[in-house]
Amino acid sequence: MTVFLIAVGAAIGAPARYLTDRAAQSRHDSVFPWGTFTVNVVGSFVLGALTAAAAGGAVGSGVVAAVGTGFCGALTTYSTFGYETLRLAEEGAALQAAANVVASVLAGLAAAAIGWAAATALT
Repeated sequence: MTVFLIAVGAAIGAPARYLTDRAAQSRHDSVFPWGTFTVNVVGSFVLGALTAAAAGGAVGSGVVAAVGTGFCGALTTYSTFGYETLRLAEEGAALQAAANVVASVLAGLAAAAIGWAAATALT
C-alpha cells in the first residue's frame, strides 16, 4: 500500500513540477532558473509542514508517504538545481550560479522552517 501511495503522490507532483516550472520561468526574462527555485522552495515548505504535522501526530504514515516521499519527491529536484547551476557557471554567469546556490539553500531552509512553524501552530 505504501508504494501505491508514493506513486499517487508522485503522479501529482511530477506534472505540478513541470507546470510550476514553466509558469515561473515564463514570467522572468533571465538566465536564473526561477522555475526550479520555485518548486524547491514550495516543496521545502510542504515537507517542513508535513514533518511537523507527523511529529505532532496530526497525520499518519500514509500521508507522509504520499505527500512527503511521493509528491515532494516528484515536485522538487536537486539534480536539476545542480545541472542548472553548472550550466550557469559554464556559460559565464558565475554571479547567477552563486546566487542560485545561496538563494536556493537559504530559501529552502527558511521555507521548511516556516512550514514547520505553521504546522506546529495549527496542530
